[in-house]
Amino acid sequence: MLIDFHTHIFPEHIAERSVAALLAGIRREQGDAYCESNTLIYRPATLDGLLDLMQKSGVDRSICLPIATKPSQTETINRYAEQVRSAQALSFGTVHPADPDWERVLCSLAERGFRGIKLHPQFQQSYIDSPESIRIIKKCEQLGLLVMFHAGSDIGLPPPLYATPERIAHVLTETDGSHMIAAHLGGWDMWDDVERYLVGTPILMDTAFIWKFLAPEQCLRMIRNHGADKILFGSDSPWEDPADTLRYLRSLGLTAEELDQITYQNALRILGENASA
Repeated sequence: MLIDFHTHIFPEHIAERSVAALLAGIRREQGDAYCESNTLIYRPATLDGLLDLMQKSGVDRSICLPIATKPSQTETINRYAEQVRSAQALSFGTVHPADPDWERVLCSLAERGFRGIKLHPQFQQSYIDSPESIRIIKKCEQLGLLVMFHAGSDIGLPPPLYATPERIAHVLTETDGSHMIAAHLGGWDMWDDVERYLVGTPILMDTAFIWKFLAPEQCLRMIRNHGADKILFGSDSPWEDPADTLRYLRSLGLTAEELDQITYQNALRILGENASA
């Protein structure tokens, strides 16, 4: 079994222009040469595109992660997330830290059966250790909701960095953190700081968008020191092909038991399911 815990889709009518806007940001920050030398889009960023990629890459289930970049988007995005939820594509909900109705939104998501939410401190321009973010994280802990969030740098957005490993460590003084998932192995392109501040803590991490950028020996060391039982397989589809992520993980020298934990067992555990579900 293979569960991809980090994917993105958009409604059909906005998918093309949403991806174009994101690519424009990457070109602005990284330059044309970067985009020309890195194939970022593998399939259309739609539900059908995701399902097609899953079939070709051997993914059994995907977790879709929507992002409200402003409070006014929250309800529309969460309605769409509810509509597309299925056995194959389980969508999280979202909330903006500046939403004055944040508590009602979270309670509604829990009542409607959502398993978690996605925050993106860079897009939402809200520090992960701000009072607004911390109150959301603590409320999710009370409600039994997982909190997935972008961590570290973002190739399409300029500084400041809103979720550095050090700031994430600040949050862990306010909450146990075992319901938190720091994407990109704890902090994209900040992995030395991840080792300094986060490795060995209760926080979960995923493997999204790392295989081209993180040296295999450091990745293996981080997984082993943090614990394979706290690592989730994630590809950041459509930006990467999950088959490439899986190939990278298999090349690290992990044991079969560790790979099983990362590729599906940990996901089932935190979702409250089992392999036969």
